[in-house]
Amino acid sequence: MMRRVRPRLGVALFAAVVFAGRAFLASQPSELRWAGDPEGGAPFVEADPNDPAKVQGFDVEIAELMAAGVGRVARFMFVAFASIDQSVERGDADVGLSGIEDTPARRAAMATTIPYYQFREVVSVRDADATRYRTLADLAGRRVATLGGTIAYEILVNAQRKYGIEPVSYDDDVHPYSDLVIGRVDAVLLDNVLAERRRRTLSGITVQPESVAVSHYVAVFSQRNASLRDAANEALRKAMRDGTLERIFRKWNVWNDDQPALYARLLAGEPVAPLSGLPADLGVSTTTRWEATRRYVPSLLRAAVITLALSCLAMTGAVALGVLIATGRVYGPPLARLALSGYVELMRGTPILLQLFVIYYGLAAAIRLPAFVAAIVGLALNYAAYESEIYRSALQAIPTGQLEAARTLGLSERQVLTLVRGPQALRLALAPMTNDFVALLKDSALVSVLTVVELTKQTQIFAANLGSWVIPGALCAALYLAMSLPLAAAARRLEQRWNAPAS
Repeated sequence: MMRRVRPRLGVALFAAVVFAGRAFLASQPSELRWAGDPEGGAPFVEADPNDPAKVQGFDVEIAELMAAGVGRVARFMFVAFASIDQSVERGDADVGLSGIEDTPARRAAMATTIPYYQFREVVSVRDADATRYRTLADLAGRRVATLGGTIAYEILVNAQRKYGIEPVSYDDDVHPYSDLVIGRVDAVLLDNVLAERRRRTLSGITVQPESVAVSHYVAVFSQRNASLRDAANEALRKAMRDGTLERIFRKWNVWNDDQPALYARLLAGEPVAPLSGLPADLGVSTTTRWEATRRYVPSLLRAAVITLALSCLAMTGAVALGVLIATGRVYGPPLARLALSGYVELMRGTPILLQLFVIYYGLAAAIRLPAFVAAIVGLALNYAAYESEIYRSALQAIPTGQLEAARTLGLSERQVLTLVRGPQALRLALAPMTNDFVALLKDSALVSVLTVVELTKQTQIFAANLGSWVIPGALCAALYLAMSLPLAAAARRLEQRWNAPAS
């Protein structure tokens, strides 16, 4: 009898444990996963100096406020700023906050909350130019920096057509102002929150008081989570009434007289436009996705030309330098071989992104290369290391007997290299050279960190403004294929011709 009771008792105990576990989990508050980018820094989201594993900032506190309002616990997820909308749409996160701007396109594509902070787009210039450059019209023909994929960038694109301004796109909000100080750009157009923060940390910057436009920060949910967005809105309205939002913004030193008027309108149920204060011909587009695509195609084509030109010039430099390095490692004296080997290992052993940063930003105090030139130099120096290894192995692959025979015939070492060894090595190196060129074509996307708007960067800006990666991604892939496939086909034909037996 005991043997029959024990299995039943075990099943009963297991069922009790499962039931208790489910009851415990059900009693725990669920999470509100929110996406943010700590690289944007304070006062939005930044790593806590006392505990880098945690984040702080007013968007962190607003995320916690909304989570408490919907009965959940906030959990931070690191997502690059340009991908926050897509991450929320995919369901990786429930909500996105990180100084996200209120735009017509975002309202159409996402379930946005009510605005919780009003900001102004302002122009920052060097102190010496404060009386010279006050408005966008004053900056005709000048270089104006901003963040890519923002309201400010689209304003500058429109101002380019009207005033001839040259927009300069950055991936962060630090280097636009540092480049302004050293003279690489003539002005910066960004949110007053960012402008005032940089003015306090960098000397020599004036923030012009006149606003170019007025917009707001919002949180974004996917449209299928509209009910969760509505609950978050109630939490925000409650925080506006009881002063919680004011306390948060005062804590981060960003509270100003714009906020009470905004809150009064929202609590009164009045509609708030996503963007105001701009002339019609500088406004942010509210067109359909297909119309926006038609408008962006010329920009993508121009960016593709930049990508191709950049890649061709960089590869030319890499090939020339790679041949010299390979020749030096094969024929040079021991000290030269050691130095060239060290160069190759340094360039192959460090990230190309770091090398680009050092060339453009790190050396700015000594030499201020234009962004396009710095991009060419950086890619050429990096790929030269890889090319040199291809050529060195190709040179060493030539049979020793051929070389000895050439020397026996009285050829000098230079003639052996140029007439016997070099041509055969070039044939052996052709296929890997082609692979490297295609790889460089794609690696050219990294130069966007130097403010070069190549194909991938322009696609990223397009996707951010459109609110979707589907159409921009497909167009970008088609353009890359259109550039790389003919190159690969030409290399294959040349290789077949060289390998064809003589008739």
